[in-house]
Amino acid sequence: MKLVPAEVDQGVKFIRSDKINNNVIDAIWSNVSETVLSTTISNSSNLKVSTIEHLMAAFYLEGVDNVLVEINAPEVPILDGSALVFVKEILKTGIKLQKTSLKAVRVLRAVKYGHGSAWAKFEPSTNPKMSFSIEFSDEAIGIQSKTLDMSNGSFVRELCDSRTFCRYSEVEAMKSKGLALGGSYENAVVV
Repeated sequence: MKLVPAEVDQGVKFIRSDKINNNVIDAIWSNVSETVLSTTISNSSNLKVSTIEHLMAAFYLEGVDNVLVEINAPEVPILDGSALVFVKEILKTGIKLQKTSLKAVRVLRAVKYGHGSAWAKFEPSTNPKMSFSIEFSDEAIGIQSKTLDMSNGSFVRELCDSRTFCRYSEVEAMKSKGLALGGSYENAVVV
C-alpha cells in the first residue's frame, strides 16, 4: 500500500493497482457496501476494498483529506490491528498543506441516527469531543465507555492504538468471506 498526495478537493480515493479497469473507489459514505466486522467500500463495478476503518481514522484525525491510496489487494493491511502504524507513518512522512480553505460542517442542533441497536449522535460543541460505548453479553468485554476531548493530539495519545477485537466464533465466518486473512493473535484481541 502506498499513500500519494492528491490535488485539492479530490478526497480519499483507493486505487486497486492489481486491477486494470474501473479500479478507483471513492471513500465516501455512499460507497460503503458492508459494515459487518469491518468497513468495506465498493465502486459501480463492485470492486471492493475492506478493512479501511483504521486508515480512514488516521487520515481524518491527522488532517489528511486529499490522498490516493494505491493498494494491490482487496483489504487494507491489518498491521497491529490499530491505526497506530498509519498515524506514525503519516507523522514521520509529514503532510502537504494545500492552498485552499477547508470546507467544514458546523453542527447546529443534535442529530441522531440509529440502525438496530447501534446509533450515532452529533451535538453542537465548542470543542471536538467523542463519546463511545459498547455493550456485549460476553463477560470479558461487557459494558465499556469513554469520552475524549479530540483537540490537541488526544487521538494520537489515547485512541489510535486501540486494537481490533472479535469473538472467537466470528473468526471462521470472516475467513470464509476472505476477510481477516492477515489476522492473528498478534494484531487482534480474540474473546
